Amino acid sequence: MKCYISKNYSNYTNAGNKAKTDIEAIIHKNGFINIGLKQSSYSNPVISFLITLSSIIKAIFYLHKDDWLLLQYPFKKYYTFVCILAHLRGANIITVIHDLGSFRRKKLTETHEIWKLNHSDAIIAHNKNMRLWLQQHNCHAKIKILQIFDYLSDAKPITKISDCDHYKVLYAGGLAKRKNSYLYEIGKYIHSYEFYIYGKGLETESLHESKHVHYKNFLPSDQLIETAEGDFGLLWEGNSLQSCCGDFGEYIKYNNPHKASLYIRCNLPIITWSGAALADFVLQNEIGFCIDSLESLDEKLKKITPEYYSKMKENTLKISQQLSQGYYIMQAINQIIN
Repeated sequence: MKCYISKNYSNYTNAGNKAKTDIEAIIHKNGFINIGLKQSSYSNPVISFLITLSSIIKAIFYLHKDDWLLLQYPFKKYYTFVCILAHLRGANIITVIHDLGSFRRKKLTETHEIWKLNHSDAIIAHNKNMRLWLQQHNCHAKIKILQIFDYLSDAKPITKISDCDHYKVLYAGGLAKRKNSYLYEIGKYIHSYEFYIYGKGLETESLHESKHVHYKNFLPSDQLIETAEGDFGLLWEGNSLQSCCGDFGEYIKYNNPHKASLYIRCNLPIITWSGAALADFVLQNEIGFCIDSLESLDEKLKKITPEYYSKMKENTLKISQQLSQGYYIMQAINQIIN
């Protein structure tokens, strides 16, 4: 039997929970059975704790020898507990990593995190950089690569013809200066393209004034897919225009940002830092391009011909279709089970 334990989600709309609920929907459609309680969302932490604990206790009694149990990590305090009990029942554990607590948030030591993950039989890591990091830190589980997060949505992107003489670049995400201070300086280096910023927390008084920078506020993901103004989606994190650095920037070397999948579902080719873990996927699939510094983006965009842009756009549409069907998570799971 292939099964999973549905989790309770507070702050249901954030990116991490979107990725997790999508995976649950995809694997359920592909024959996995929820052996916990129904998926639900609670803002009250006490109720959420009790519901989750009840779900875990119920689930363990449904497991049998040689079953496959998929867990999504972080699973908070219950992860090791569930793995131990599942193994006592003779089941196998597949862990899908969403976030590593020892990286950006520093909630765990590296040693403790690896100790937890070694309770799994197989792990699905974001990319080869994350797999290598896990192996170098003595993770003994079998590790497969996801490549990119799937993204479910019924929203339909707008169809438009791009003006290849004057591209539009879109950034969606956290706008606080402590996280992405480069956003407040990028206007100095924009001369031939338009830059659209979507999100919450922009400190407009600190933003470098530029006629090419446009703040569009926050939009729910489905609405963004349907209305996004842009020809490219930008993947860049940290406090520098020259490279992705700082705690948030460094993590992009190992982490696949979920917003990459959102951009693709918006039918937007991707611009990302050349040192990002996702750079290989972007280049291999020809769904965008990589740069070393945002200061050079203006000149790079001038060299993108209409023919090359059309090719990137066409490839992006193909990947978008795969993301909408859960292709990547099921490919990784089937590699493990089969």
